[in-house]
Amino acid sequence: MKQRGSTINAAVILAMAALAHPSFAYTEAQVADGGTIKGKVLYKGDVPIRTVVPTKNQDVCGGVREEPEIIVGSDGGVGDAIVFLKDVETGKAWPVMDTPVLENKGCIFEPAIQAVPLGKLNVLNSDPVLHNTAGYYGKRNAFNVALPNQGQTVEVELTRAGQVRVECDAHGWMLGFVYAVANPYYALTGADGSFEIADVPPGNYTLIASQAFTGPVEIPVTVAAGAAAEVPIELKEP
Repeated sequence: MKQRGSTINAAVILAMAALAHPSFAYTEAQVADGGTIKGKVLYKGDVPIRTVVPTKNQDVCGGVREEPEIIVGSDGGVGDAIVFLKDVETGKAWPVMDTPVLENKGCIFEPAIQAVPLGKLNVLNSDPVLHNTAGYYGKRNAFNVALPNQGQTVEVELTRAGQVRVECDAHGWMLGFVYAVANPYYALTGADGSFEIADVPPGNYTLIASQAFTGPVEIPVTVAAGAAAEVPIELKEP
């Protein structure tokens, strides 16, 4: 495996920043004869490893460890990649769900990668130490909250679609990603890289698959009424 630092390639940051755009109104409507998009996200390049070195609060944060910057199974399937349809303005209803939570626990963001609708996000500190949790669209600030108390929750608002890189100013090794989505046609891949997006109105779309290390790829896809469109996707090493 090729060793790399924890700094994300500058080109990837610029590409992901380009994905962030002002939200537009999404209209829920009944979908008749909707189709399905399914497939598998693959990666065949080197898997970079970042070395995590906690420099304080080791009793809470633990010791030195190594983490892959992209989760790849034995057959090349990519876990926790985001897959979504671009610029869909009308379609199925949003799923009913509680406000998503970004938890600081053991000086790790849990979940480390998640996809959430535009709007509210609860940032929780489950540790008995100060966390200062900050989110960024590329270099642009999305939120920055101080969490000095264990059990403290602060609600933030994600107003732009795109990848939000999450860091902690108090613990510089902490790293996570939140994908804010503007429509409900999205999925995070399973451990084997598979995904499925259902109830898609028939039509032509642009499917985007992305992961923080590789950046995004765009694939045109046509969805027929009541049919399943199989879409193979390969992410490329930057």
